[in-house]
Amino acid sequence: MPVNPLDLRKVSVFRDASDGDLELLAGRGIERAVEEGGFFFFQGDPAEYAYVLNSGGAKLTQSSQSGQQVNLRTISEWQIFGALGAVRPGAAYPASAQALAPSTVLALDSQFLEEMMQTRPYLSVGLMQLMTGYIQEMQSRYRELATEKVERRIANVLLRLTAQMGTKTPEGTIELTFSRQELAEMSGTTLYTVSRVLSEWERQGLVETGRERVVIRNPHGLVELAE
Repeated sequence: MPVNPLDLRKVSVFRDASDGDLELLAGRGIERAVEEGGFFFFQGDPAEYAYVLNSGGAKLTQSSQSGQQVNLRTISEWQIFGALGAVRPGAAYPASAQALAPSTVLALDSQFLEEMMQTRPYLSVGLMQLMTGYIQEMQSRYRELATEKVERRIANVLLRLTAQMGTKTPEGTIELTFSRQELAEMSGTTLYTVSRVLSEWERQGLVETGRERVVIRNPHGLVELAE
């Protein structure tokens, strides 16, 4: 189903775009469908496109030379990712992007976005704010890894994911979809530790766990742990 140009205003970077610019972006974009577990791009590939996630979910991961993988960020609907090529021509993607569920995206040519930035200040400001947000998040995660206990780190990751991709249920709880291994990568700990902590929190009534999902039953309790 073609992207409705006006839906692109849900993307923070395009919030102040004119209707004409939204139609231009939608018209120049390439629609792609990626199955669960498939990749939009790999770390080291030329950053030729930026992507707007229309449906589904994605994660950005980075691998070390030894093969260890780190989950950098989770992407939810109507977020833009992989936009580095628009601000640094010739750049390579610093991370891989993998679909967490069957997903659709609008791929926007990086060079086209770079040309638009020359005459659209809102686009330059929006991308700068996006990059600044990523930097601030990475700084917070580094501080957590360096100074905070593992329980607090896990609580902070769950709260970030709640803000980014949480789904509110009719019962008033918040459901998150990801694996325990992914949670371990994001909080800088082991699968065993994540399982132990979640089991204890489930006993306390803070969360409910299942296969590749966590339901936040007491968000206020998690905030207290994180603080």
